[in-house]
Amino acid sequence: MYVQQMTMLLLRKTGPTAARTKYCRLFSASRTHLNDRKGLVLGAFEKEGDEAGLHLTEAAASFDKNISGKLSELLKISGPTLKKGRSRIFYGIHEDFPCVAVVGLGKTSAGVCASENWDTSKENIRQAASAGCRLLQDLEVNHVEVDGCGDAQSAAEGAALGLFQYDQLKSKKKTKVTTQLHGSSDSAGWQKGVKYADGQNLARLLMEAPANHVTPTAFANTIEERLAVLSERVTVNKRSQAWIEQQQMGAFLSVSRGSEEPPVFLELHYNGSPDSKQPPLLLVGKGITFDSGGISLKPSPSMDAMRADMGGAATVCASIVTAAALKLPINIIGLAPLCENMPSGKATKPGDVVTAKNGKTIQVDNTDAEGRLVLADALCYGHTFNPRAIVNVATLTGAMDVALGSAATGVFTNSDWLWEQLHKASVVTGDRVWRMPLFQHYTRQVTDSQLADLNNIGKYSRSGGACTAAAFLREFVSAPHWAHLDIAGVMSNKDEVPYLRKGMSGRPTRTLVEFAAGLANSG
Repeated sequence: MYVQQMTMLLLRKTGPTAARTKYCRLFSASRTHLNDRKGLVLGAFEKEGDEAGLHLTEAAASFDKNISGKLSELLKISGPTLKKGRSRIFYGIHEDFPCVAVVGLGKTSAGVCASENWDTSKENIRQAASAGCRLLQDLEVNHVEVDGCGDAQSAAEGAALGLFQYDQLKSKKKTKVTTQLHGSSDSAGWQKGVKYADGQNLARLLMEAPANHVTPTAFANTIEERLAVLSERVTVNKRSQAWIEQQQMGAFLSVSRGSEEPPVFLELHYNGSPDSKQPPLLLVGKGITFDSGGISLKPSPSMDAMRADMGGAATVCASIVTAAALKLPINIIGLAPLCENMPSGKATKPGDVVTAKNGKTIQVDNTDAEGRLVLADALCYGHTFNPRAIVNVATLTGAMDVALGSAATGVFTNSDWLWEQLHKASVVTGDRVWRMPLFQHYTRQVTDSQLADLNNIGKYSRSGGACTAAAFLREFVSAPHWAHLDIAGVMSNKDEVPYLRKGMSGRPTRTLVEFAAGLANSG
C-alpha cells in the first residue's frame, strides 16, 4: 500500500478523493513539517556492464536501510534508470526530510579522462550535487544536507556553485539555502570545497555586478573588506593615481585617462609561508571595470557584458582571498590595475604613442586593445618582487573565444614546468586549460611598428589575435616562469558548465587556487 501511495505521488495523477486523502495523511505523518523546509540530496551510480539499475552511494544505502528499503523500491517504480545529472524527488519518506532528491552520478568506474583532460568522477559529483540542490531550492527548501558521494570536496563545490544566483538588485529573490554534509566523516573535504566554491562565487559576484556599482574604487574596497578578517596574514595597498604616475606607468594611465573614475592599482600581499623570504607567486589580473572600447568604440549590442572585463582581477583577487582562508603555506602577491576604458576629450586616440614603465614605447592603433596596456605596466612592476613564477589572467581577446570557446582557458607560457603545474591543477578542478603557441612568428607582428617600439595590435590585424596579444605581453616579461591566461572564452556561462547558472562564471578561480596549493605543497 505504501508503494502504491508513493507511486501516485510521483506520477502526480488525479485520483479519487479517498486516494488523495491517503496521500495527505502520508505526507502529514512526518513529524518534520514542510514549513521547516529541510531537504536531502543523495547519489546513485549506474550499474556497470549490461546490468540495469542503480547502485546507491554509501550514504544513500544507509538512508535506504533506515527506511526499510523504500527508497530502492521507489526508484525502481518511478521510471527508467536514473542517468548522470538527472534527478528524482520523493516526498514524505523520512520524518526528518520532507523532500529527498536522488541524483544520478554516472558510472562508478569514471575517473581521470585523458581525452577530456579532467576527472570525470569529480565532474559528475559536482553536477549531481548542483542539480539536487537547485531542485530543492526551487521548492523553497532552505536547508539541505548533501551526500558526499565519495568526494565531499567536489560535492560541496557543486552544491555551492549551483546555488549561487546574483539577485542582489532584484526585489524577488531566490530562496537562500544553507547546506551541510550528510552521512560522511569527511568534514575537512567538505569545508575545503565550500572555500573553493566561495572563492569562485566571489569572482562571479564582482563580474556580474553592474559597472556603476563596481567601479575601480568599489572593487578595491570589496576585496579589502573580504580580507579584513585575514589581516594577520594579508596586506592590502590601494595605490592612487599619484602613485601610478610616480611609477611612470604610462601605458596604464593611457587607458584610464578617458574616464571620470580614478584608477586604482590594487596590491595584495599574502604571507602564508613560514619562510618570510620565500619568493612569492605573483598573480596579475586585468581590471577594466567597464570597457567601452574607448575611442575605438565597441558595437552597442552586448556591450553591457563588458562590466565583466575585470574578470582577470576578480579571479586573481578571489583566489588570494581563498588561499588566505585555506591558510596555504605559500607567499602570494596579487596585482590588479583597475580602471575604466571610456571615450572622452581626454581619451587616448588611435595612433597615439605612450611609454610603458620599462621605457618601451607603444603605438596605440586600437584603443579597444587596452588590456595588454594595463597588464604591461603591472608585469614590469611585478618583476621587482623577484617572484618564483608569474601568472597573469585577463579577458584579453575575442580571438580566444573564437579559438577555444568556453571549453578551456588558453595558456601561453615560456615554461614547461609552469604549464604542467597549471594543467595538473585544472584536471582536478574540471576548469580546464589548454596550451597555445608563443612563437616568434607572433612577436614580429607586434614589434613591426611605424612610430614606436611596439604596436598594441598585430600587423595583420585580426589574424591570430590571441597569440599576438600574448606576444605583446611577453615583451614585458624577463622571468623564466611566466604564463598568460586568456579567459575571454570562459568569462560567462550559458549552459556549458551544468553546475553553474547562466551568467558570469568566475572561471578559472578554483584552478588558480588548486595551482597555488600544489606549489605550496611542493615547497
